[in-house]
Amino acid sequence: MTGLLGTIVADPWADWALLDCGHGQKLERYGPVTVARPEPQAMWAPASDDWSPDATFVPGSDEDGGGRWVQHRDFPAGWPLARGNVRFNASLTPFRHLGFFPDMAPQWDWMRDRSADADVLNLFGYTGVGTLQLSDAGARLVHVDASKKSVEQGKANAELSGMAERPIRWLVDDATKFTAREVRRERRYDGILLDPPKFGRGPTGEVWRLEEDLAPLIGDCRRLLDADSRFLVLTVYAVRMSALSIGELVRQALGDLGGTVEMGEMAVREQRRGLLLPTAIFARWSRD
Repeated sequence: MTGLLGTIVADPWADWALLDCGHGQKLERYGPVTVARPEPQAMWAPASDDWSPDATFVPGSDEDGGGRWVQHRDFPAGWPLARGNVRFNASLTPFRHLGFFPDMAPQWDWMRDRSADADVLNLFGYTGVGTLQLSDAGARLVHVDASKKSVEQGKANAELSGMAERPIRWLVDDATKFTAREVRRERRYDGILLDPPKFGRGPTGEVWRLEEDLAPLIGDCRRLLDADSRFLVLTVYAVRMSALSIGELVRQALGDLGGTVEMGEMAVREQRRGLLLPTAIFARWSRD
């Protein structure tokens, strides 16, 4: 069964909030630090003009996300945040974000409900916040990312969370090559999470282009799932794609397993007015 779920909304929590947004910008709080970043989706007027962030991201002239941070006040290069039992460091990255994606919180919760005693593969796992959320729910994880720095940050976040001894394999590898090898090994997983970039490079120069490489990767992910598997979650950012298109891709690849495919938008809720700021699209499959 396939369904258009609509919008999954991330609400503020103790260590993160979208405070205000408008005129192509958003103001967020990450623990004690407030930051202002470009946000093309915020085409309306902000709630107020009293923004006084601790840091502002100034974009470059290219379309690939380049730019620089300007700090208006002193604060540490990295500072700890938490969601539930998971602790992790935030920092001002060159890619305008802060080392994790808060709009993923509802997806983490959905997967946590299906992760007890599960074997889960996290492709493009980045700094491991999602990996640790699922590990905290009782899953065994294989975490794959092409960036050695990101994987080391994931390990550091595990230490910070007191989860260094959890059953997590931290791998620096190309997601497509690793998945293909797992297919040849006839491995299986209970769940798969993948959050691919629009463009990327593997650790030995492999090139990833979302529009060309996503469908074959989803096909290999299907080969790692079986009738006893529980979920697959695909999230896509910053592309000219529809949730309907990635939902149909997942439906065709996993339809023979039965279950349900849902698709829709992801958004975060602004604290001052409660309006929704769209961030990404998603498609996910589950047995229930």
